[in-house]
Amino acid sequence: MTQPPPPPPEQPPEQPPYGNYPPNPYGAPPYGFVAPDHPQAVTVLILGIVSVAVCGFVAPFAWVMGNRVVREIDASNGQLGGRSQAQVGRIIGMVYTLLIGVALVIGVLALSLLLIASATSTS
Repeated sequence: MTQPPPPPPEQPPEQPPYGNYPPNPYGAPPYGFVAPDHPQAVTVLILGIVSVAVCGFVAPFAWVMGNRVVREIDASNGQLGGRSQAQVGRIIGMVYTLLIGVALVIGVLALSLLLIASATSTS
């Protein structure tokens, strides 16, 4: 008596066709997706560079705008890019704002010492 042939091995599940990815349930962008930059990420970077090269009084604007832009990029769940540009402009804005603050404090102290010295020498 002959044995019946063994059943064929179970076929592995078929791979989805190329480029037809199932939707991602977690909200993150699929592989290969390049998020567009936030519209103001480059503006923050330019403000930071301008505060270094031309006018330091632009630095607080770079700091405040950079905080807002980075927060919006983080809240977009990967739908917006440009975080590194906004972060660099924001950090430059922080540093130069603090430098301006220190310079103003030193200037006020020097001016007050000068006024006190001139008042005591004329009396």
